[in-house]
Amino acid sequence: MKVISGTARGKNLETLDGLATRPTIARVKEGIFSSVQFLIPGAAVLDLFAGSGQMGIECLSRGAKSCVFVDQSKEAIGVVTRNVKNCSLSQNAKIVNSRSQDYINRTTEKFDIVILDPPYNCGILDEIMPRIYEITNDGGIIIAESEDTWSLKNTIEGLYEVKTYKYGKVKVTKFQKGETE
Repeated sequence: MKVISGTARGKNLETLDGLATRPTIARVKEGIFSSVQFLIPGAAVLDLFAGSGQMGIECLSRGAKSCVFVDQSKEAIGVVTRNVKNCSLSQNAKIVNSRSQDYINRTTEKFDIVILDPPYNCGILDEIMPRIYEITNDGGIIIAESEDTWSLKNTIEGLYEVKTYKYGKVKVTKFQKGETE
């Protein structure tokens, strides 16, 4: 797994062993970043369920102002820390070992881009989306990676589904807070 573009382009990223974490496959990652590439420079990013940190690292490499990486696994936090350091992106990274729900419920930070890649088929996206909406800046983007059958069950006023991409059994849904283009 490598960083696709930016200052850390071509850097190899460490991944977690085992099946507990599922790294975003290259073509999905490329699709996500082609859809948000012009929104990244100067953005405040939240990489919730960070795993190896590859999505947030890609944002930092492409000029994001900052990225908060959150994962409940201590092993994942170790991998994120090493990957951020290896890519020379530590100064703009904040790495938090916490349950995602606990972090979003206590944070006072606001984000321009929120990346969600939770375990599939556990219903957590529907649970956290109202709070994610609250911590996203107006005009901000939320990228939710999920199983191909997921869709947001409850409408959140002011949150618009902009685009859905399918890659086999993986679905990526792009939401925007506030007025859409």
